Amino acid sequence: MNFQGSRRRGEDGIAMVIDFLLSNARLVLGVGGAAMLGIATLAVKRLIERAGRAADDEKVEQKMAESWEELSLVSASPTLLKKGIEGVVMKHVAKAAKQQKADLCQQSQMSSLEVHSKPEAKSKRLQLCVLSLQERLQQYYHTRAALAPQEVQRAQSLALDICTEIQGFLHNRHPDMPLGEMSLGGSLLDDLQVVSADHACLLVPLQLEASLWRLVPGEETLLTHPLHWMVRRVNLEYFPRGRSYWDRYLVGGYLSSEAVVNMFNKAIMETINWPSISSTMDCLVRPVLGGPDLRLEIRPGNEKEGAQSSDQPLFISMLPLLREGDVVLTAQPELTSPWVNAWHLSLYPWETQRLAQLDAADDGRRRQTLKILKAVCRLNPALRPLEAAPLANLILHLSDSESDWSELSLDARFQQCITELIGYLEQGALHSYFKPAVNLLSGLSEDQVDQMGFMLYCAVSEPEILLI
Repeated sequence: MNFQGSRRRGEDGIAMVIDFLLSNARLVLGVGGAAMLGIATLAVKRLIERAGRAADDEKVEQKMAESWEELSLVSASPTLLKKGIEGVVMKHVAKAAKQQKADLCQQSQMSSLEVHSKPEAKSKRLQLCVLSLQERLQQYYHTRAALAPQEVQRAQSLALDICTEIQGFLHNRHPDMPLGEMSLGGSLLDDLQVVSADHACLLVPLQLEASLWRLVPGEETLLTHPLHWMVRRVNLEYFPRGRSYWDRYLVGGYLSSEAVVNMFNKAIMETINWPSISSTMDCLVRPVLGGPDLRLEIRPGNEKEGAQSSDQPLFISMLPLLREGDVVLTAQPELTSPWVNAWHLSLYPWETQRLAQLDAADDGRRRQTLKILKAVCRLNPALRPLEAAPLANLILHLSDSESDWSELSLDARFQQCITELIGYLEQGALHSYFKPAVNLLSGLSEDQVDQMGFMLYCAVSEPEILLI
């Protein structure tokens, strides 16, 4: 009997049914349900393949019966589907993960016998089978997430050198431009950068006359967006246009963030002699032109060696900003487009300060949890669209209901973050901790949510798959 041929015809028929169901999944289930259906379909396909490879006919019939039993659930009504799909999905995800874990252990033990002459070379797969989740998280943090002090110091030193060069150039070429003291900011300075020290932020504060300018909250503007503020020129009847240096960048009575960025692009990116600075700093420094932001690329070595250097480049973003009290507005047209007059309200200082305060109050590990989550998302292609802001707000929201963030509860909080994130993805909304009207997941596409849902559902029963 040609079993392989008959099995192939059976697979073709099932494949047609599965393809039809998947093509209509989103219409019935929505985004979250479609992700779950994808996992269930994968489990069904694997069961059918295992049934085809079995040597015993009774086992074949048993596997096929189980597979068609689960497939009947997929063919059921939407109501029954929503009630039963999660159980089937989680059962097979857990079963598949446990089987893979057992296979990894067996393979690792066999390979360790072959290389017994080198006991110091331990297999990573064997370590995954032996270590607890708590130990794996600590290992992952120290080997993948946290940065070496010398790497951070090198990146900060390069960024400060660039800061000094730019500030000196502006003072010489534009002495009348009212600017504050430039400084470094962002995750590199706040010890929240992970994986590699490959980007830094150079803060360029603009100094405005308090009697001539007023910061208008986003809720009070025609845009009504909480993060899109505007800067209005006031008292024009007493202090006509031209009394302030920044009056030359007015558009419709408001200070234009896009005009300010364009000015810095011409005054710095297109004017500074970067080859001369490269030779002075003994590294290749060049502007990244063509984008909406002000960015520099720095590569180690001189200009000739830099083109062939394999070292990680450092990108420095210049960020013009306005400060008034605890409010920080940044000129980022990529975030406020198409509104040329809008300034972005940065919530990063508030979020970072709140996390630091909470950890200081109870000696917690919220910042460490955030760095682990950031590293997991950065190193996992399916989770890469998740930026730092949603993850930080996820932890802030969870801190309102969970008080134990000690080192011993790191594994529990990590698993809880995964579960909470799945819930937010199913709802399609994760609201900002400080601005609840802002949905931090609004920029994700349906395909991205599908891929994240698949990966996170797999990680519910076996979270170590995120730490490989």
